[in-house]
Amino acid sequence: MAKTGVTTVVERRDRAVLAGDADSRRLVWVSVAAGIWALWYTIYRAYYAAGGTAFLPGTIQEGSEGEFQLVNLIGAVVIGVAAVLPAAMLPLWSRRWPRRMLLALCWVVAVGCCMHALVAMTQRVLSLTGTVHIDYPPVWASVNYRVADLQDLFFNEPWFLVEGLAFGALGWIGLGAGQARRWWTLSALTAIVALLLLGVLVVVGVVGKAIVF
Repeated sequence: MAKTGVTTVVERRDRAVLAGDADSRRLVWVSVAAGIWALWYTIYRAYYAAGGTAFLPGTIQEGSEGEFQLVNLIGAVVIGVAAVLPAAMLPLWSRRWPRRMLLALCWVVAVGCCMHALVAMTQRVLSLTGTVHIDYPPVWASVNYRVADLQDLFFNEPWFLVEGLAFGALGWIGLGAGQARRWWTLSALTAIVALLLLGVLVVVGVVGKAIVF
């Protein structure tokens, strides 16, 4: 019986090692994928920051080009940080305290990006059906509302949704199997649903007013 007990302990240890190796590989692959996903959107924003105008759903107000470029430059910098962050995080997952901060960061990014995408998608669908009207800032001289809605619905917001899911996957993998993973995931989903409901109330005018920048 003693030998059987030792064998069982060894088998459990080996399974844990294998699971840890598998999670490490998943972290690498998801981190690389998340970085590439953010990189192409960084290039997209940098194009407009450099003065590009192709594929815009309208025209920029004369004299407001600098403001439009600055907004996109800030976006490109922020998303550029998101592009390198997953790879930069990789060495820290094996350390206890940094790992906790990474889990909190992944939770915030996952909830924020998914909520943003789902609320904006809902808003665009309602705009396409004529249920709500979207106000644009004065930097725009004219806007093709249908083109803008479709572009945001099928191009911009899917980026945020996938980015949120990617960081959610990093947190999910980083936690490993166990109750902590379930609570982390449940809390993130609960926050997304709650913020989505609040966002929809804002979009339809029940709470405040929605402004798209």
